[in-house]
Amino acid sequence: MDALTELAKHPVFTIDEVKKLTDNEKTAYTQLDRLMKRGQAKKVRKNIYSVVNPTTGQLVATRYQIACAITETAYISHHSAFEYYGLANQVFYEVYVSSETKFNHFEYDHVTYKYVASRMKEGVVEAKNTTGIRITDLERTAIDSIRDFNKIGGFEELLNCLEGIHYLDEKKLKRYLDIYDTQGLYQRVGYLLDHYRKEMQLSKEFIEYCKDKIGKSRRYLVSEAKDDSFYNSEWELMVPEGLFEITDLGGDILV
Repeated sequence: MDALTELAKHPVFTIDEVKKLTDNEKTAYTQLDRLMKRGQAKKVRKNIYSVVNPTTGQLVATRYQIACAITETAYISHHSAFEYYGLANQVFYEVYVSSETKFNHFEYDHVTYKYVASRMKEGVVEAKNTTGIRITDLERTAIDSIRDFNKIGGFEELLNCLEGIHYLDEKKLKRYLDIYDTQGLYQRVGYLLDHYRKEMQLSKEFIEYCKDKIGKSRRYLVSEAKDDSFYNSEWELMVPEGLFEITDLGGDILV
């Protein structure tokens, strides 16, 4: 049996896949070592390997397949999910990986794989037409990115991603919002998605649902823009001046 041909069926493989081909642990490590010395396979990190495409010299595995192999519960989220869906304005040299099991950030081939604590199991799907990729659905990607924009991607990039969305399932949005159950998140989601309501095909009822959950606390939409914010009484939010006009014109928001 040709080990290379068999392993090439897996975008990412571990020593266990090699053992299945040899039925002997020592032989498996010898086989793997031989493949790496020949440049036919490469080690990404501990017990994560991928076959090399002989035509390009690059790994068969994509950054997303590598990310989902880091732990048993790993999946693509936040800005990296927007990238996968083709909605990101720019491609980062970072992949955000949510997982129930913590791992240390690491870099491979100029890409940094960053751990994000998984806050729920809902909204994670198998990517269509691609093996080995688990990813947040578009609704959860939007919610998570609004929730964590100050840590992941930044506010201007968030708006650029939201502008490209043409439909969101509001039942899913409500479900994820209710799991987080945070007044400030209802506030931010309601305010931002109200601006894109028609493009995303959201009902006024969904916007009102968010509004009913915001409580009485006044908050900043972008805390770093306190000096240039105005009060929006409808959402009890301090909002940066010219927020959407700036992004529509391709300008910058300092956050």
